[in-house]
Parts: sequence; structure tokens; C-alpha cells
Amino acid sequence: MPKKELIADLSTINFENVVADIEAIRKYNPQRFEMEQLTAIVHEDSENHICVGYKDITSDEFWVRGHMPNMPLMPGVVMLEAAAQLCSYFTQKYDLLGTEMVGFGGLDEVRFRDPVLPGSRLVLLCSLQKVRRGRIIVSQFQGLVGDSIVVEGILKGIAIPVEALRQMSTGS
Repeated sequence: MPKKELIADLSTINFENVVADIEAIRKYNPQRFEMEQLTAIVHEDSENHICVGYKDITSDEFWVRGHMPNMPLMPGVVMLEAAAQLCSYFTQKYDLLGTEMVGFGGLDEVRFRDPVLPGSRLVLLCSLQKVRRGRIIVSQFQGLVGDSIVVEGILKGIAIPVEALRQMSTGS
């Protein structure tokens, strides 16, 4: 069986050359504390709309103790959150959606192929497929550990009505 084509040729990417560390990621992504699921961005291609980053998985992750006891497996939903944060970072940095915040709009064709364990580096790749400014972005994503694709699919991001949510939460 032929090896699945990757979104980007990882042999051409210098993982020591960090384009955005956690502080730079925070300029574009609102997640904090245990919900931050990116360690660094190592490649941005604004012309072809491709971004590569990674999450170093430690034994201190919030899910390790309970998912699963004595066999810590990174939850699929956390893998998807990491992929969404990579897509969101790229979308926000290049103002592709024209909104203050990007949220989950949907997932298609998601496949989990192998487990992700503490001590692993989850390399994430995304490629923008479609943009409807102010409405939706559609991105293909892949997650790898070593040479193995562990998760892949299509992610849809939507504009979050931040101001309306603020008003609802303050009762204004």
C-alpha cells in the first residue's frame, strides 16, 4: 500500500527553527492553561496556506491521570483541539476569516490511526482548503508521531460572535 501523502514535506522543515513559541501563539489563540494544545509553530506558508506546528506531550497533561489509568492515551478530542488550534492560529494570524475569534464549526472524515502517549511529539499539519470570509474556513489536517499518521480529517472553523457572547455573559 502506498504511503499517504503528507500536507507538507517534513524533511524540508527545520523543527529547531521555531516561527512562533507559546507566547507568539497566545497573540492569536485565546486558550490558556491546560487548554493550550500547541508547543510551537515551525512552518508557515501563507502563499499555499499551509502551517506546521507541534505539541510535546508530557506526563503532566491534564488527562494523563484519568485517560486511562496506568495506560495514558491522549484523548481523540484533545488531538482534535490541537489541530483546531493550529488552524485557528494560521487563520487569525493572516486574518483569513475577518473575525475576533474562530471556533469549531464541524469535523468530517476524521480518523484516529494510532495512540499518542506521554513523551511523544504530536506534529500537526494543516492546509486551508476553503474560506468564506466572515463565515467559515475549511482545512485538511494531519497529526503524526514519528512517521505515522495518528489522526487526520477535515476541520471547519466558524466566526464566533464574541461581542454578543460578552453581552450575554454580563447580562447587558
